[in-house]
Amino acid sequence: MNKLTYRIKGFIKNFIKDESGLTAVEYAIAGGLVVGGMVIAFSNLGDNATNQINSLSCATTGGTWTAPDNTTDPVTPGVCTAAA
Repeated sequence: MNKLTYRIKGFIKNFIKDESGLTAVEYAIAGGLVVGGMVIAFSNLGDNATNQINSLSCATTGGTWTAPDNTTDPVTPGVCTAAA
């Protein structure tokens, strides 16, 4: 075998033995989990903030705000019932 073949063979052996890449994968997985948690938290926070703003807006007109029931129908918006 020539020098190039030995160098390639050595590179492949070193690459297989090298475990520093595992650390990067672990950080990537942890980062993905953190970002996923943040997306869920901010999504819930956004929905709650929207309901509060709509409730305040409805209250300024004298009505009563009924928040949507997202557990049964996520598409139906809340309702502002006007005072009689």
